[in-house]
This record gives sequence, C-alpha cells and structure tokens, in this order.
Amino acid sequence: MFSRWQEDWSALADPSLRNRPGDSLKYIPLAAGDPSSYLSLGLNLRERVEYNDAVGFGVAGSRSDSYLIQRLQVHADLHLGTHWQLFTQLEDARDYGKRVTTSADRNPVDLRLAFVAYNTNVGDNTFKFRLGRQEFAFDLQRFVSLRDGPNVRQAYDAIWAGWETRDWHVIGFVSQPVQYRFNDDFDDYSNRHLRFNMLRAEHLVFGTQELSTYYALYARDNARYFDASGRELRHVFDARYAGAARGFDWDLETMIQRGSVGASDIRAWAVGTRAGYTLATTSWQPRLGLQVDAASGDRHAADHVLGTFNPLFPNGYYLTLAGYTGYVNFIHLKPSITVKPIRPLTLTAAFALQWRETTADAVYTQPNIPVPGTVGRPGRRTGSYGQLRGDYAFNANLAAAVEMVHFEVGDALRRAGAHDSDYLGLELKYQW
Repeated sequence: MFSRWQEDWSALADPSLRNRPGDSLKYIPLAAGDPSSYLSLGLNLRERVEYNDAVGFGVAGSRSDSYLIQRLQVHADLHLGTHWQLFTQLEDARDYGKRVTTSADRNPVDLRLAFVAYNTNVGDNTFKFRLGRQEFAFDLQRFVSLRDGPNVRQAYDAIWAGWETRDWHVIGFVSQPVQYRFNDDFDDYSNRHLRFNMLRAEHLVFGTQELSTYYALYARDNARYFDASGRELRHVFDARYAGAARGFDWDLETMIQRGSVGASDIRAWAVGTRAGYTLATTSWQPRLGLQVDAASGDRHAADHVLGTFNPLFPNGYYLTLAGYTGYVNFIHLKPSITVKPIRPLTLTAAFALQWRETTADAVYTQPNIPVPGTVGRPGRRTGSYGQLRGDYAFNANLAAAVEMVHFEVGDALRRAGAHDSDYLGLELKYQW
C-alpha cells in the first residue's frame, strides 16, 4: 500500500484474529469496550540497486554509475474513536556509492508525515479534514504524486478538507510543498516561497467511470527557465476521464497552464493517455496497451511568452525509473504488452518513440532538468527506448521488481555529446 495512513486495523479488536506474528503491535487497544480507539505501529523498507549508463545521457561528463538506495520508514497510527486520527511517520533515506547525490536520493532521519485527521458522517455524506504534514496523489500521478520512484518521497505541509457523497468527491487544500535537505537530521522545511493549492471535484459517470477536474495554483519565487525568470505564478486547469468496460481500460488527462514568470506570460499545455485491452479469458491474461503523451515547450525566445510546461510533482514510475526524459517539451508514443504467467508475477515489455514538441526548447530529463546544448538545436527526434519490467509479490508483505531500459538517443542529443544509455534496477520492498 502506498499510503499507510489509510489502513484500518480495527478488525483486530477481536483477539481471535490476532494470530500472526506482530499482530499485537498492529492493534494496541487504548480503551476497554471501544474497538475504534487503538494504536498501530508499522514500517516500510525498500532496497534498490541501480546501474545507470550514462547518467543524464553523459552530456555533463558523468557516465556509468552503480549504487544502492535504501529507504526506511516507521510510523505510529493513533485512532481515537471513529472520528479522530493522529498519524506520524519518520523516514531515513540513504544512498551508497552514488557519484552525485541530490535531495531526491538522500534524506537522513526526518519527519516525513505528521498530521491530525477528522472525519464524520453528515446524513449520507462524509466530511473529512486533515492538518499537518501529509501526502497527495491523484489519478495516475502524472503531475501530482507521492514521488515513490526516487528514494525520497514528496510531502506537503497543508490544510486539507473533503466532502464525499455517493457520486461526488470534492476536496480542497492549501499547502507548502516540503523542501528536502540531506546534510543533517530533521532539516527539511517548507515556506511561502513555494506554494501549491487546489480545488478538485470527482464524479462517477456511467456507473463506475471517473470524471474529475481541478484548478490549482502553483507559486514559486525565483523560478528560472531559459526564456524567463522571476516569480512564477502558474494557474493550472486539469480534466480527466477514466474507466473500464468490456475488457478495455482508459485514462485520459489534459492540463492547461496560464499565468506568468517574471515579465513573461505562461501559455503551456499537456495531454496524457493510457489505454489497453485485456484478454481476460486467455492464458496469461495479456493486456495490450498504448500510451500517448505530449507536453509543450517554448517556441520563441525573447517574446515574453513562456511555453515550457511545468510537470509540477510528477511520478518517476510514469515513464520509466531510468529518468532519462521528463514530461516537458515532448511527444511520447509507447505500445506495450503485460502478461501474468502466474498469479504473483507480472511482466511488461514496451517500446517507445519520443520527439520534442518544438526544437526551440531543450530536451529535458526527469523531472524537468534541461540537457545542456539542446536548446534551439535541430533534430526533433529525441530518441527511442525499450523497457522490460517484472514484478513479483512473495506475499502481502514482501515484493520484488526488476526494470531494464535501453535508450537510443536522437540527433539533437547526439550533437550535444549524449550517449545511448542503459538502466538496470533491482528492488526489494518489505512492509509490516
């Protein structure tokens, strides 16, 4: 489970159900006769070995790198009756042997989550409220995610409220995204120099299909782009439609961004689509998938209009774990096939083609880092890559994964000194 604070262990109020090792710590009763008041403890541990050749396509001189990243999280989940919850999680993220460390790789012991939550029923509806350091993730996490791919996950210091009915779910929050430092323990922070606020509505249509839309405000001081710099005030308008029927599944999302960076106006956009068809009655249950994505780049320098899309808080899993390209100034076409030879094993193979939306802007690596020497250079084709991934669940607590990516660079990258790149990641995850 991505979000441990959503777990409910109240069923273990029945002593006869506490029959596995550690169950006495998953449910620690606080009040006799009140099964909804309890304390639950837990942990997550992820170990991943990565080999990357060449990091950033080798443009900045950094070629092959191999290292271990480790993430340990421990939490305490306190429930006081049916209405109140206090959740606290500490995180210790380390990298071993990595040549260049960033705030997404290492975070010595720090407070990852700490919030108080309240929920109550109002007739047939539900009101929810959270205050404190918490996490957000929407839909496929294209643009607002937990950032589970890298070693350090993203959190927000926020006030959040939600209203749920049978068919509608409306939420709103104001937040300051947490900024991560890795020199000392408990040195993470947030402040008004980076803010992210949202009002979102979700509605069920045609039974179980999802239609959602939101408005968000992204505000950042001292932003720097190739064609603009200064205070960034970005208005975000997003719409999504997703569902499944008769073996088909689909997820369509589009985002428009307006606002300003310094003296320049923002005119940016993105679209993302994932669709597939599963042969459920066939051996191995193959799913044939197609992913098509695009995001704008800046088309004209010095025109006081910034077209570079800001992917906000993207998920490293959405394209590949390799991080070779980001969701900025690109067109992405990716057919895939996924099979399940046995129940706990999932295998995926994919091949993708990528282009720049405009050659006037750079090629970007994840999340939105421009590759030096690519701005305004000819060659629209970014490259192509093949991806193989396997996931295996040993049981409810232990899972493993392997991912391999080979990226063949296009002309614009090769002229900038880029090299074809290979990635291998071996991962083991344990949760209790």
